[in-house]
Amino acid sequence: MTDTPFTIDSADHRSVSYGPGHVLIIAELGTSHGGSTAKARELVDAAADSGADCVKFQIVYADEILHPNTGEVALPGGRIRLYDRFKQLECDIGFYGDLKDYAESRGLLFLASPFGIRSARELRSLKPRLLKVASPELNYTGLLTELASYGFPCLLSTGVSRLADIEAALEIFPPRLACLLHCVTAYPAPEHDYNLNIMPNLAAIFGCPVGVSDHSADPEMVPSLAAAVGAAVIEKHFCLSREDPGLDDPIAQPPADFTRMVRAVRTVEPLVLMGREAALDEMRRERGREAVSAVLGDGIKRLAPSEAANYERTNRSIHALRDIPAGSTLEPGDFAVLRTEKILRPGLHPSWEPKLAGKKTTRFIPAGEGIRFEDLLG
Repeated sequence: MTDTPFTIDSADHRSVSYGPGHVLIIAELGTSHGGSTAKARELVDAAADSGADCVKFQIVYADEILHPNTGEVALPGGRIRLYDRFKQLECDIGFYGDLKDYAESRGLLFLASPFGIRSARELRSLKPRLLKVASPELNYTGLLTELASYGFPCLLSTGVSRLADIEAALEIFPPRLACLLHCVTAYPAPEHDYNLNIMPNLAAIFGCPVGVSDHSADPEMVPSLAAAVGAAVIEKHFCLSREDPGLDDPIAQPPADFTRMVRAVRTVEPLVLMGREAALDEMRRERGREAVSAVLGDGIKRLAPSEAANYERTNRSIHALRDIPAGSTLEPGDFAVLRTEKILRPGLHPSWEPKLAGKKTTRFIPAGEGIRFEDLLG
């Protein structure tokens, strides 16, 4: 385990270092506000009262995330295009500026994930103290390059990634500013898929602090064990009620469960300072040796069974923005780096984005589909 701390400026402008025994706990509020300032403030208040140190939002512009032809999602009101659902969640940057001020007035850190260059630059205008890259954007080289230029500390979520993907991201984003969040991209994610022993291994390989972005249903098991093996940061989805209409609300923690999580983590923290085994022994007594062993895993970085089918689908590749006839010369407005999701085909890795303009197509590429080498001449 590396002793490298994850250092950020707190809401009162003090430099604070987080590491084993002193965990930054993040309430991921995402888009659960539904565009309502009143609901967003209610979420911030509830997160503060539940013991969170930080609240996180998502700055959504549908065009930065996916193509209109990506497919539909089932919601309580019926099926809707996922693109249209994201369109409903778009808010101007002033909305997030107000929330940043409000969160800081409650003594919380403000955090947000951008999903493209526009949202990144708007977020930068708010002068955040840290940034977050969601798992699907870990391979989005253009976004990583943009964010790295800001010089802010950044959480890099590593769900549905392989070791090479993490290494490539850290070649762009300086490890001295990064904290890797181990994650399983499934909703909810089974506790036994977490393989938390990968965390000290990632810390040793890359020389940066680690944490966990937890999508499991149990409010205590994964967060407590993550703290025991040296997490500097723990993030978990937060909601007022799982019956609320937010995209992530069904797998989020309502206030009572989030409070349980915070208490469990804070109980483990002093044990970690006595040594990892002291903390793990306490967990084994409480949860059973077999259950703890299943969650800790073998420490080998691999795609978890519950997320393996999402590889190259939830993460980014290059997609056609319009129908592109055979024999066309590609122009910048013809393609974008987007999530593939379920029904479209994945395209080229995002690192090819700067090289595509001027290439000729060998065949028709339907709007939304991934652009591949076999679609191009030369």
